[in-house]
Amino acid sequence: MAAKDEPIIIKKYANRRLYNTGTSTYVTLEDLAEMVKKGEEFTVQDAKTGDDITHPVLTQIIFELENKEGQNMLPIPFLRQLIAFYGDQMQMIVPSFLEQSMIAFSKEQERFREQMKGALGKSPLDMMKIATPIKALEEQTRRNMEMFQNAMRLFTPFPPAGTPAGSNGTSPALAEPARKETSEK
Repeated sequence: MAAKDEPIIIKKYANRRLYNTGTSTYVTLEDLAEMVKKGEEFTVQDAKTGDDITHPVLTQIIFELENKEGQNMLPIPFLRQLIAFYGDQMQMIVPSFLEQSMIAFSKEQERFREQMKGALGKSPLDMMKIATPIKALEEQTRRNMEMFQNAMRLFTPFPPAGTPAGSNGTSPALAEPARKETSEK
């Protein structure tokens, strides 16, 4: 078994079978895709030559995922632009640009998920799984109103004597400066 800080070695045999040396089991491309999603590091080696073939195997996983119904993440215009960079003088810059862009996107995605979870109590994916779009919108609207009301309570902690807070359409915190302005005139 590989040490924690070393990537797992996956061996690819001539019969196209993939063998995970960390678990001593044969694996599929789907298994490798799951390992990637879990953040497990691995390298794929040709069993006969020992050559590192991780790049073509990961590319094959993307190809397989792109061919599944409803799984397309790479729009045709993007693919055309990417192909156009091959052989171009910008080809050397594209890999690091794409890598840095993906890192930035991943950080923003995680921040967005946390914000959505904080605001809605669920991740966006959970919301899609448990409710129809209309119910999700209703739930989001209800929570937004709740948050708005809670925020307004911060501005109106003490209602004026004898009146409920905000009864004239303005909060006491906002009405007080208006009273001062009219009394000064």
